[in-house]
Amino acid sequence: MSAVDRSEQTALERFMKLSIAAAVATILLKTLAAWLTGSVGFLSDALESIVNLVAAIAGFIALRVAVKPADKDHHFGHGKAEYVSALLEGALIFVAAGMILWSAANRLIHLQPLEQPGLGLLLSTAASVLNLVVGLALLRAGKIYRSATLDADGKHLLTDVWTSVGVLVGIAAVWLTGWLWLDPVIALAVGINIMWTGYQLLRDSLSSLLSESLPVEENAALDELLARVAPAHGLTITQRRTVAFGRQRFIYLTVDVDPTWTVLASHQAADALEDDVDGLFPGAEVFIHLEPAGVEHRRTLHMR
Repeated sequence: MSAVDRSEQTALERFMKLSIAAAVATILLKTLAAWLTGSVGFLSDALESIVNLVAAIAGFIALRVAVKPADKDHHFGHGKAEYVSALLEGALIFVAAGMILWSAANRLIHLQPLEQPGLGLLLSTAASVLNLVVGLALLRAGKIYRSATLDADGKHLLTDVWTSVGVLVGIAAVWLTGWLWLDPVIALAVGINIMWTGYQLLRDSLSSLLSESLPVEENAALDELLARVAPAHGLTITQRRTVAFGRQRFIYLTVDVDPTWTVLASHQAADALEDDVDGLFPGAEVFIHLEPAGVEHRRTLHMR
């Protein structure tokens, strides 16, 4: 691993450690709020924070696995481990949603008054602010480092924030109005909301596991580069495919060369093109297949 890769990996792991620490803190705060008030709304919020902790630990492990180099059994590396982590997080959200819905339905049948709601609101608000700060940091880092793990965890934490805001508003309404039925109804809404979040995470992760192409903006940048530099090297791009494995990028190009060129000249031009692509996407794996111009090819489809 290069010094740059090592530095990036260290930064990613620090963000996941921050997420783990935040999850532990919010579990303690929200569980205390649920215990003091007897609110099933606060309890549902605490259950989701437990999911955050498990997901953060799984994400940390996935980052460690994803950075492993290619070996005899994994010729293209282990980058997809990050998507497996995101899948696990989505599945865990469904489990938490089921627990929340069950608890809420039971409380709706057996209504119970709240105790010390003011203190519970204060504790839950502190936990929400913590999740907001950490979630925004993870999303920003996920975009910078193209990390599916950080991106999924950040989105989950921000969803948790909005969930907590709903719970806080609801518990405050119960406190002010005395309408006990609001507490379990809010918990039901929380359960449905995080179930939707779980579905979105599962959908996006499955799409990536099926070898999804690079993002639209990266494909556009690659097209612009190839249109500019390929003719300068005497090359014509006839096929272009891309795929992302976590933080890894793979680019497959089929190019036409002058049929009178020597093998050495053709490969020198291909090497120059590969250097140009590497300048745009450092560390990307570039595969170039050479074809003599004017000869019918079996593969001529330009793919995105």
